[in-house]
Amino acid sequence: MALSDMQTAFLEQIDVDESYRFAKELEQFKTNLALGYRTAGSQAEFDAGEHIRAKMLEIGLTDVKKDAFTLDTWDFSHARLRVDLPGGARVFELGAYQTAFDTNGWRPFMIVSAGRGTAAELDQLDVTGKLVLIEINQRADWWIAYPAYQAHLRGAAAVIAVQSGGYAQAHPAALNAQNISGPADAPAFSMSRADAELLEAALGGFGGEARVQFDARSTIGRGGVSYNITGCIEGDDPASYILLSAHYDSYFTGFQDDNAAVAMMLGIASALIRMGLRPRHTLVFCAFAAEEWGVCDSKYDWSTGAYNQVFRVRPDWPGKIHAALNFELPACTHGKRAVMRGVYEWIPFLEAFAASFSAAFPGYTDLFPAGLGAAAPVLTWSDDFSLAISGIPSLVNDFAEGSFMESHYHSQFDNDDAYDPAAYRFHHALYGALTLAFDACSVPPLDFSPRLAALRDTLDLQLCARMGVDTRPLLQAAADAEKRAQAAARCARGGRSPRDMRAFSAGLLKAFRFCEDAFTRLDWHDAVIFPHEYAQANLSLLLKARESLRAGNTAAACDALCAIDCNRYALAFDDKVCAHFTDYARQQPLDRLMWGAGRLPGDCRLFSTVRVLKRPCSEMEIAAALNAVERACGEQRAVLVRCIDEENSACCKLAGLLESLSGFSHT
Repeated sequence: MALSDMQTAFLEQIDVDESYRFAKELEQFKTNLALGYRTAGSQAEFDAGEHIRAKMLEIGLTDVKKDAFTLDTWDFSHARLRVDLPGGARVFELGAYQTAFDTNGWRPFMIVSAGRGTAAELDQLDVTGKLVLIEINQRADWWIAYPAYQAHLRGAAAVIAVQSGGYAQAHPAALNAQNISGPADAPAFSMSRADAELLEAALGGFGGEARVQFDARSTIGRGGVSYNITGCIEGDDPASYILLSAHYDSYFTGFQDDNAAVAMMLGIASALIRMGLRPRHTLVFCAFAAEEWGVCDSKYDWSTGAYNQVFRVRPDWPGKIHAALNFELPACTHGKRAVMRGVYEWIPFLEAFAASFSAAFPGYTDLFPAGLGAAAPVLTWSDDFSLAISGIPSLVNDFAEGSFMESHYHSQFDNDDAYDPAAYRFHHALYGALTLAFDACSVPPLDFSPRLAALRDTLDLQLCARMGVDTRPLLQAAADAEKRAQAAARCARGGRSPRDMRAFSAGLLKAFRFCEDAFTRLDWHDAVIFPHEYAQANLSLLLKARESLRAGNTAAACDALCAIDCNRYALAFDDKVCAHFTDYARQQPLDRLMWGAGRLPGDCRLFSTVRVLKRPCSEMEIAAALNAVERACGEQRAVLVRCIDEENSACCKLAGLLESLSGFSHT
């Protein structure tokens, strides 16, 4: 049967109503009876996993199993604040972050209004043993961990955060939850803007206090166990896989994130089984646990289940899985364009698929005025990043654009009120059809040219020349590797014997894993970059700061330095806080850093300098700042030279890996 006929047959079997019903069923499993939550290693997560396992068996998946892994656990039972207001007593329901705080029933506390929770604001207050009410914007300002830890160091009992913007903006009653990325003993909770307005009115503004009653139970465990749930549709090749995945832990009811995705994954499986598919590759369906969080006090504390699965539980998966399709928030639209966000090496394949799918099934893509497209690379927001760096080519339905992320995401308003059945049907159709397209490929459809082109395009040749860094060897090595990549891509499209097919696939996946190891790095805000981009960006800012200081413009210099790494936080928080959240990203065991381990190219720390430049400066202070900038320039230049040398060597090695693939004969 032709691929297009198979895709049409699949579309006829889609049942989004069945998927919707299963997504709703998952809402019954929760740690917090009032708000939901299905947290890492909790009984609710375990029970949801059992329900998913039973569903896999029901729809006819084979080899259904539970893969155990260890993690830090979180169980959030409740958090309620009772306060006497002019109109009478009120009880506010609070959200929580992954920290430990158990009052063992109602307890009296003083609560104090503390602005944004900065060190300067806390300097004006006595917060010892008190609940500290703050207002933050986690998108524009800083993550919850910073003010929570700052207050903890000042002796506060806990922080209660109100989202002034960035997240949970759907409604004044919205609460927020995020991965804490901070210590478990620096407790943090979430309050809605509506409730905070009532409370702030009673407190009378900054520094105001009131006696309240607080009842909360949020517990953290070490060395717990959770389970990834897998099932299969066996293919002609039992040792070659295509993976479909979604995560089953959640905040609040988690309808979009990620109940609907788990249900869609199983809905695609069910439709494929109903159409009688016998795939070429074995199709593996995996519900990951602990995506939202699973490691205490780590900058990289999410995607725990997926990371453990491919690096510890099933390290044999990389090398066997030809393609991984991960799903997030699929029952709504995220902008005017539908985007398949995948690894660089898939861009040509995905763009060709987008064109063919749009032409064959316009009734689905008409939902998006700007059409269907592809983007790279995968981002750190979801499990596809952990899959990719393990050597498994991956993608996700892109969900980072659009208003949902600021309005509903990680709030109790992530419920089926925002359900869009047309978008849900589209995502079922698109990714089921894409699964069939991948299955039709005898070898992974990898083309290394886009990554190499992106490597070259991100080089700032003018800045490198200004810093005396020779980029010519790297440019030549990248060009040579790109020629080999184009030849390998042509070879991949040809037919070959089963023996050669297996060896060729292994060679492609080996080259892909090498690229992830050599070229995938992170900046201090978790953006995916090439190694040279880190120091290159910092040097550009350092040069701006140097020019500003020489001109006596300390404000502009401060702005430039604050854009480097984590230096902007030094204007709001103590050295101990800033140092903790910088050191812990590099100076702890690798198993605590998971997918972020070793991916930060450097650390350009200028905390004291930015603090000096923020206030009126003497000539001596400006001279000292200029010296600090000059030192940083030298250090960052050395990082840039090292990264470019390593990229040059990597391009040469990649060219060799790809050249070795040209020896496979066509049949």
